[in-house]
Amino acid sequence: MNERIGPITLDGETADRITLLNLKDYLESIQREMGEHATGKWLHPDDVTNNLRRIEIITELLKDFT
Repeated sequence: MNERIGPITLDGETADRITLLNLKDYLESIQREMGEHATGKWLHPDDVTNNLRRIEIITELLKDFT
């Protein structure tokens, strides 16, 4: 049975760590996708444009966590 027990409270350090891990995971995923695109895998042009922008943004954002 999946019942919600209540809100979860995390300290700031733990919340930052979770956020950092998620951002890094997503960044690796879109970088891998772009690498596959560079070697010939088709990717919608909008996805290419958006992924390149996301890589820039996330890379800059990660500076706040290091």
